[in-house]
Amino acid sequence: MTDPLRTLLDLPEQEKVERGLQHTPREIWHQPETWTKTYQRCRERCGELQDLLRRAGIGRGNTSSPTVYLVGAGTSDYTGRALAGLLGRRWSCEVWAIPSTTLLTEFEQFHRPGKEYLWISFSRSGESPEGVALLEQALDQHREIRHLVITCNAQGAMAQLCLRHADRAAALVLDDEVNDRGLAMTSSFTNMVLAGQCLGHLDDFERFGDVVAEMGDLGRRFLIVAAETASTITMLGCTRTCFVGAGALRAVADESGLKVMELSAGKVTTLAETPLGLRHGPLSSVDGQTLFVAFLSSELRRRGYELDLLREIDRKRLGRVRAVVTAGEVQDVASLVDYCLSLGCAADFPDLYRPVLDVMFGQLIGLFASMRSGLKPDQPSPGGTITRVVAPIKLYA
Repeated sequence: MTDPLRTLLDLPEQEKVERGLQHTPREIWHQPETWTKTYQRCRERCGELQDLLRRAGIGRGNTSSPTVYLVGAGTSDYTGRALAGLLGRRWSCEVWAIPSTTLLTEFEQFHRPGKEYLWISFSRSGESPEGVALLEQALDQHREIRHLVITCNAQGAMAQLCLRHADRAAALVLDDEVNDRGLAMTSSFTNMVLAGQCLGHLDDFERFGDVVAEMGDLGRRFLIVAAETASTITMLGCTRTCFVGAGALRAVADESGLKVMELSAGKVTTLAETPLGLRHGPLSSVDGQTLFVAFLSSELRRRGYELDLLREIDRKRLGRVRAVVTAGEVQDVASLVDYCLSLGCAADFPDLYRPVLDVMFGQLIGLFASMRSGLKPDQPSPGGTITRVVAPIKLYA
């Protein structure tokens, strides 16, 4: 099997620069190696992070624990969505992913005086205008809220704000290697997700280290298969993509759709839904120009609904090409789709850990769709419609 991602990585450096391939392919490819480094960075700060969570009230149980908000915009919001289920289960408290773009305009709806809150904010650059403004507002006006910022930029405004308010805020800064230089967030997304998973496992960190090592091994093998499949199916020139997933894998569907939209500059339209949600109207968009991708759950009850959807799509002959990503064996689904990608792990490998693995397929579809659209993946928005860091906004009191 050829490895089209490896082919891009082996291009002469000048050609990479000219074609806008200097950063994005490498940032997708190096993800499994960087996860180990993120785990080690969290390990080095394990005691400090445990103390921070304890002071915030995590561990008291359902009745007296704080409400946890996972805050971010765009990909950083999907980071929170990928983690909410895991952290809620591990911490036995309410954990909600709420976009910073929503909190900034609807703060009163989500904040009740006298209630304890822990905000965990995600930001690659730490310079997102909504994230910075929201953190400043909360630190200045709501001293009862405690904060943890997970970012890839030690010099970013959000990390610096934490330094100035060390009594109520802290920053977990990841390695600069995952502060992606390309426009689209790839390794920054999976490493912020992994850092969040580490937070949920501070009480059994060594055991979780075995899970991280397994994910690294799985990821290295999966990248080869995913790149070959993504390269092949994007040659069909589909003008639409539809991604579906449930639970933590719904966040993967959202992020995959965003990657394709960003990297193709909107030339490929995208839709992300849950398997059941797709049947309520959005299924009408799965036409003869659609690439349909399902991230299949490892949980049998969810998987039943997903297989029913695939049978319906097969029966109605919807979509130009259909692909699935699944944890283990593919016998129950192989006859319903064109491509079956297995992660190569046990069939019951938990969905809650899978986002860092599954999303690489969506990232690779975005990369190759960008190239098929005649764009430069590192700078896919030639007119400057979107930029690596969102433009400043006017703030309203």
